Amino acid sequence: MNSNFFDSNSYFIDEKVNFFQFENSYTLYNDKGENIGAIKQKISAGQKVLRLFLNKAMMPFHLEIRNANNGLEATISRGWTFFMSKIVIQDANGQPVGKIKQKFKLFKPTFTITDMAENVVGVISGDWKAWNFVIKDARQMQIGAISKKWAGAVKEIFTSADKYNVMINPDYSDKKNKMIILAGAITIDMVLKESK
Repeated sequence: MNSNFFDSNSYFIDEKVNFFQFENSYTLYNDKGENIGAIKQKISAGQKVLRLFLNKAMMPFHLEIRNANNGLEATISRGWTFFMSKIVIQDANGQPVGKIKQKFKLFKPTFTITDMAENVVGVISGDWKAWNFVIKDARQMQIGAISKKWAGAVKEIFTSADKYNVMINPDYSDKKNKMIILAGAITIDMVLKESK
């Protein structure tokens, strides 16, 4: 992994609202408010038709995280699902690097992020109505957070609701795991919005 895309500790994610809501699309900013990339959903023509008749929460999805030069950084994908989502994250070379599993605890969804050997990288839990989540590692130490609160240069850009901040502890340096954590935050947005 020679890209410096995952060197950042703070990502601001801005959802672009698509009128027909077939494909989710997001713009990524750094803490200075600079556009550093995008997340785009890829949907086949067949899936677009099926989405008119089937619950979106059951449907497979495939998201691409791309940098500002449109270079692929990672992908997030899920197959058909009937209850709880299982999601796979791949790096830019198509190598699986992690998995995300959803658990549902009485209005408090929990997403467990693991590497491919099933070692826990992090657990994302919190309040989806307030959009406030904490990311803890396997030792229960907080390694990050997802929230709709931010300050500084970025606050001037963001005014509407569908924007949030993924913050990773500056002491946390594992680039591959940062990729998996960022993918986990994006997944929460996809899965929880679909289930509404």
